[in-house]
Amino acid sequence: MNTPESIRGRMDFDPIARTVALFNLPTEADRTKLVARLTAHWRANQTFRLLKGWRNELWPVYGRNGDVLFSMERSAMGLFGTTRYGVHMTAFIRRIDGESKYDYRIWVPKRAATKSTYPGMLDNTVAGGLMTNEDPFDCIIREADEEASIPEMVMRQQAKEVGTVTYIYITDERSGGEPGYIYPECQWVYDLELPSDGSVVPEPKDGEVDSFSLRTIEEIQEQLSQGLWKPNCALIMLDFLLRHGIYTLENEPDYEELCARSHRHIHFPGPHQDYRLPTQQEIEKRRRLGR
Repeated sequence: MNTPESIRGRMDFDPIARTVALFNLPTEADRTKLVARLTAHWRANQTFRLLKGWRNELWPVYGRNGDVLFSMERSAMGLFGTTRYGVHMTAFIRRIDGESKYDYRIWVPKRAATKSTYPGMLDNTVAGGLMTNEDPFDCIIREADEEASIPEMVMRQQAKEVGTVTYIYITDERSGGEPGYIYPECQWVYDLELPSDGSVVPEPKDGEVDSFSLRTIEEIQEQLSQGLWKPNCALIMLDFLLRHGIYTLENEPDYEELCARSHRHIHFPGPHQDYRLPTQQEIEKRRRLGR
């Protein structure tokens, strides 16, 4: 490794166990400082293009006992293959007007052209990364205000947690760095039904979103097929379509695979391990109910 040990700290390599150990310091605070020193050195020396998307946000890295080992700049997570956590929410209204055979109209944002990752692509209504020691519901409330101008009171009264989506994906050129990084992720997922009278409408606020548009299910299906959605947001949208009975075992030949790929077992430690996969009996019940 070209990085001096004075910057990265001691590295222990065990060729028999095939392990590499770094950041072996006694406290979480010490480890976090060491990681910050290393990643800042890489950024200053332009070692990895990935770090051009530096956000000044600390995300947690968990150990085997479930505790936070240290916190790391979010843009550097892909360099270590650690699990990333976030929140995603779909805001919708119900409208029966003959325009669509489904009564859902979903608020879809277009990402700003200046975003360092997936600029100009379609996204979930609200989404964001979970910082160290941040509660998922507090995070989605914060992001709803920052990205979509949705009041906290509306979120606390109407937003509903509907589970988690877990997956692993590989980045491409649109991700803001070198392609080929492996990202295990867990997203806490929320639904928000807004009044159909237009009294609450998502509006851009912090510059991350260019605009919001109200879309029918058919329009979203077409957008998905055209690859217009940010990849992991497309998975969250598919989860919405599965949960609300748009896709069922009867009308979607890949129904089981969609369910499995959006709820992968991630073998890394962290709070996602508290969210078990459904039993076979629960899966069969969900099929019968069409959701």
